[in-house]
Amino acid sequence: MAQPHGTAEQGGRRRRHEGPQKHLIAFVFSLILTLIAFAAVAAGEMNRNFVLVLLVVMAIGQVLIQLIFWMHMKDRGHLYPIIGLAAGAFVAFTCVIMALYWVWW
Repeated sequence: MAQPHGTAEQGGRRRRHEGPQKHLIAFVFSLILTLIAFAAVAAGEMNRNFVLVLLVVMAIGQVLIQLIFWMHMKDRGHLYPIIGLAAGAFVAFTCVIMALYWVWW
């Protein structure tokens, strides 16, 4: 049987499709984060350390937006990719900490 536009059948229950609203909001938010990052770098009168911290925070925000909205990690059934990403982040963080420890000890 054909389903009406905008609904999805899942486990016998109908669920409304998200539509483009959340994607447009995520896209606009990504653009705003990018513009803030460019403006912080272009305004050369800001403290360098503050700009670096701001850029890292903006990058983390961009990654979260990409994962949640574009990669659909907020949906059900994505446990294994989330575990893989968390394990990869743990290994990368451990490598950075160990490299810093090795250089400065």
